Amino acid sequence: MRVYARKTALGLILLVFVFSIVAAGCSKKGNNDSSPSTSQSTEKPSQSPSASASEDAAPEPLTISLFNGGGGVVPTDTNKIYKKMKDELGVTLKEEYLVGDLEQKLGVMIAGGDYPDLITSNQKLTAAKAVIPLEDLIEQYAPNLKAHYAKVWNKLKDPGDGHIYWLPNYGVIQGTYNATFYNGPAFYIQKAVLKEFGYPKLKTLDDYFNLLEKYKAKYPQIDGQPTIGYTTLAFDWRVFELRNAPEHLAGYPNDGGVIVDPKTNVASLFEATDVAKPYFKKLNEENAKGMIDNEAFAQNYDQYLAKIASGRVLGMFDHQWNFSQSENTLISQQKFDRTYFGFPLVYDASIKDYYMERPPLNLGNGFGITVNAKDPVKIIKFLDTIMTEKWQKVFSWGIEGEDYQVGSDGKFFRTDEQRKKSDDVAWKQANRAYALYDALPHFQGTYADGNADSPGNQPDEYFATLKPIDKELFSAYGLKFRSDLFSQPPENRVSYPAWNIDLIEGSPAKIAEQKMKDLALKYLPKSILSKADQFESVWADYGKAMEKVDTKAYLDRINEQLKWRQDNWSN
Repeated sequence: MRVYARKTALGLILLVFVFSIVAAGCSKKGNNDSSPSTSQSTEKPSQSPSASASEDAAPEPLTISLFNGGGGVVPTDTNKIYKKMKDELGVTLKEEYLVGDLEQKLGVMIAGGDYPDLITSNQKLTAAKAVIPLEDLIEQYAPNLKAHYAKVWNKLKDPGDGHIYWLPNYGVIQGTYNATFYNGPAFYIQKAVLKEFGYPKLKTLDDYFNLLEKYKAKYPQIDGQPTIGYTTLAFDWRVFELRNAPEHLAGYPNDGGVIVDPKTNVASLFEATDVAKPYFKKLNEENAKGMIDNEAFAQNYDQYLAKIASGRVLGMFDHQWNFSQSENTLISQQKFDRTYFGFPLVYDASIKDYYMERPPLNLGNGFGITVNAKDPVKIIKFLDTIMTEKWQKVFSWGIEGEDYQVGSDGKFFRTDEQRKKSDDVAWKQANRAYALYDALPHFQGTYADGNADSPGNQPDEYFATLKPIDKELFSAYGLKFRSDLFSQPPENRVSYPAWNIDLIEGSPAKIAEQKMKDLALKYLPKSILSKADQFESVWADYGKAMEKVDTKAYLDRINEQLKWRQDNWSN
């Protein structure tokens, strides 16, 4: 439900879209004892692609095929980061990025047993025994990966069989974590709307929609196209955008399809309950006023992004990483006032917002090595090499002297010209590898020299990249960082988050989850689009339909795993 994936490509190439960050998240899978063992997969002696190889000797060529289920834009053939990998490590990546429906794509792969060497994390793949255990490979050949994951090693292990199948991308913090930029869930609104009305403080749904209504009435068109008050998405795994807002409005963190009592560590449902009802009733009222996008429930992800990139969507509930490539397009067109600012709305002022989280380990994201990989040792050594600080800085900052400078104090910074280039989506396609870096294991926090993991998290660089409207907005709200608008989160529950719990393919819990999703896709649009006097009956029908689903099996699995995590992750 909640997943941290990011980009799809095809429809966006016609807009020269962009690079951005993904997450999504499904989860890991169990019961893969019959997969080829690591020793069977690694018995061939292998020479690693390595930065420590002799500079005079050409590295041994290695082609690695890769499927990125988070999506992305294929880099140009002359991309300098990929060229550097080939020249220095001998590695050529044959990449495929998601276009269309992820579940459908994986189903085709599984049916044909046709897998690339590296594949995006998904519980269907572990259930299909498509990936190999990685723990022995890491122990023997990947000291950098082992050091990176040392603090969370037990969390990587599959609850079913104890193997490690996936290398998560986010959630392992080194050094100091600077939360300068917030890209999580929120009710986003165009900065132009806020500026138009003097930057009012928005706390509730009424505050938010009242502002959207006034702006749309004043500006029925933007750049010659009809203004869209509010849109959403009900497509593929990104359906969380439609379903998950109520848990935040009620003051709970992002646990996906459940809310979890922090004292008891017990999950309960919020869908089709009184927790969710006020939000969808509000959307029903706004639809009657012409504020809801009439294509919202039929659009796919590419269409959603293209619509936001047009600059005519005033607001939506989403995660910023999920639409960041649209913002990149707006920035490249210098439409800075059409980019977005997120608010942590709640049902009423007595509720404390809980949108911002302390970064959890992003289980269910990242990559695994498939059973079809011919040389897992070379692949794990490649992944280990790019976990060195040298390569992490190449991916996150670029090339020293070209993409950033180093001051006399050792701090990284960029010139105005370098910052300007970083706003150009075409330049990034030829000079950066954001989509790849986003999905691979990587540093978060600070390097040993004290520099942040990326320009956006380096405070001085962050301030230097703020546009005039951002500075005006920050001043109006008394903010130093965008994240300051959100309540500081407590320490994560040991079991957090519930969204990445593996429900096990084919299990009653998994079947129940699918039925719940199907009902949401049927009844939530219907409840929003129905006439005002029909909303209550539609909502009642939704509740009755949910009563026929084995939600107990779903909750039992969630709660069993929450307890298991609490018992096994506490140390």
